[in-house]
Amino acid sequence: MNKIENITKEIDPIYIRHLLHASLGLTCLLYPFLPLGMLILIMFLMIMILRHLPQRSKLYQILSSKENDKNLFKREIDKNLRSANNLVISILLLLLFKYGFSLEGVTYPIYVIGGAVAISTFGIASANMFTHWKKNQLKCLAKLDYPEKTYKEEDSEVFHLPSSLVMLLAGIISAFLLGAWIIHWEGINVTYDMIFFIAVIGSVTGALFESIPSRVDDNISVVFGSGMVMWLFASFGYTVPPAHMFFALLFSLLLGYLAYRARIADISALLGASLIGVLIIVFADIFCFLLLLTFFILGGVFTKYKYAYKASIGIAEKKGGVRSYENVFSNSMAALVLAIAYGMYPQYSEFIMYSYLGTVATATGDTLASEIGTTSKERPRMITNLKPARPGRDGAVTILGELACIFGSLVIAVLAILFGKVENAYLGLLIIGLGGFIGTNIDSLLGATLQNRGILSNSGVNFYANFAGAAVSGLLFLSLS
Repeated sequence: MNKIENITKEIDPIYIRHLLHASLGLTCLLYPFLPLGMLILIMFLMIMILRHLPQRSKLYQILSSKENDKNLFKREIDKNLRSANNLVISILLLLLFKYGFSLEGVTYPIYVIGGAVAISTFGIASANMFTHWKKNQLKCLAKLDYPEKTYKEEDSEVFHLPSSLVMLLAGIISAFLLGAWIIHWEGINVTYDMIFFIAVIGSVTGALFESIPSRVDDNISVVFGSGMVMWLFASFGYTVPPAHMFFALLFSLLLGYLAYRARIADISALLGASLIGVLIIVFADIFCFLLLLTFFILGGVFTKYKYAYKASIGIAEKKGGVRSYENVFSNSMAALVLAIAYGMYPQYSEFIMYSYLGTVATATGDTLASEIGTTSKERPRMITNLKPARPGRDGAVTILGELACIFGSLVIAVLAILFGKVENAYLGLLIIGLGGFIGTNIDSLLGATLQNRGILSNSGVNFYANFAGAAVSGLLFLSLS
């Protein structure tokens, strides 16, 4: 016991650094009491202080580490100071945006800025402290002769999911509390339900941006990513009861976690699917999300179908078929837009629902056509001229792939009927099945033309094809109903 106490006795300066990072979020408490110009001036002065901080100062030493290696020490100082500087610059730019938008008569709410700052300060700092604490636990166990618990830098992925969830929780709590503080003292006519709604949306967005490997500093991407998304949904004026929002978040996270454990999705896909799931459940209903989830499940299952064979000819999905955020958003953006429209324009609900089902059928049909069709023994043919092509080439189709496409589209149609999303079963089978089939072949056509020429990526092709499938089903509904 004394050995453990001796190991953990010293205060780690990294914790102090993260607390300083979090303390920047306390500046939001000033928002209701100071004019915008004064807040901008404070952020500008903080940037000047960070840029001209003396190397011998206590603050400068706190923002450093690795003292045993002078070169690494200097590099870490530069990195940490740059990170702190980027955070303050990001906050300054949000305040400047508010000032600039106000000149044009556009409202950029101060409570949105407060929420975005809370997520990028309290949220990120909490996640970093949790990760550092977990690393220290393993290092302590290693010193106590538990070599199997030794922490290695390449094992940092082990901590990524828990730290993302810590960031999500801390971000929601802090964004809600600071948002509530601001609207209370500002006297803004905004409900606490709205503050909680955008706090959840902003925090999931921030955690998603933090999970995506990027050369852009997290302090920049998280602030602007969460800030812009929160502003978008705050401008809708769409309020959601906190209990409904909380259920949508837990349900989406649970299903995303199960996909992650099944190695269907990585962390970015988990968080991306959770964000989309929350919004679809809130603006539409849980059954609409389950239909979209069916696409992801079928896609994940059939990606692993004859995976060794597909890998041997070089056409298998990378990372063992694990999906990332790119796949999630390219295949779900049309569904997300239509789900939001479904909640906001109930007078067009039936038309929008058929369009929604068409885009989900297209995504499902296209994935099954690709994953099953490439295993066909027959020679694929280009959809543009029916000439033979190598397996896996963009725009190449097979009879097996077309049948798989029809099967995937009809699965969505049948589930939509069972979930009560369409009234006329025969009409639903026809419209959704045709929408998925035509949308999938539009995907193949775009692949054979624009993708093969390097104009569109695979994600871009999926994005446009899914909107095309939605348009086909919507037009068929208008024509046949």
